[in-house]
Amino acid sequence: MAQYFEVHPDNPQPRLLKQAVALLNGGGVLAVPTDSSYAIACHLDDKTAADRLRKIRNVDDKHHLTLLCRDLSELASYARVDNRQYRLLKTATPGPFTFILEATREVPRRVSHPQRKTIGLRVPDHAALQALLEMHGAPLLATTLIEPSEHEPLNDPEEIRRRFERTLDGVIGAGACPHEPTTVIDLTPMGNGDQAVVLREGRGDWHTLGL
Repeated sequence: MAQYFEVHPDNPQPRLLKQAVALLNGGGVLAVPTDSSYAIACHLDDKTAADRLRKIRNVDDKHHLTLLCRDLSELASYARVDNRQYRLLKTATPGPFTFILEATREVPRRVSHPQRKTIGLRVPDHAALQALLEMHGAPLLATTLIEPSEHEPLNDPEEIRRRFERTLDGVIGAGACPHEPTTVIDLTPMGNGDQAVVLREGRGDWHTLGL
């Protein structure tokens, strides 16, 4: 049965986040609010939890998972970023964008793309999630919460609680999130002097990034 943590979206209660972090550190997979929709997340270094995360979403190892990072400096520890890429990231973070970048050695190989050695990264603009990441002290491995038979992400924590009470270990309910996934942008071509590629149009307006 999933534990339910009802937190204030702007001033989340530390004691509840502490309990959620304990679940993550114990191998739990949790639904978390973001500035796009809800996502499911787990500890980066927990192989069993990462496997469960993929199973819940029904995706294989070629599906890019995402690291939820506290800030741009943390993101740069887990991805190889050149000057052009960094300038674009600085413009777009925090915000509802996911960026595909080459992973550093800090990223376990089992969670990066098996052929490309890339990983998704984002810095979310959501106070409750930022507080959770700060208390956790490291990025979380995540993916948008979309049921395998559906195409739209979930944004209502009560509905998530009903649908996944026997699948997830916890739900951090911070009210309804926007009902739209992130915009996904592949920045790896920029490393070869080419332009970034928009892989999915979502909540983030990529036109504002000068692409």
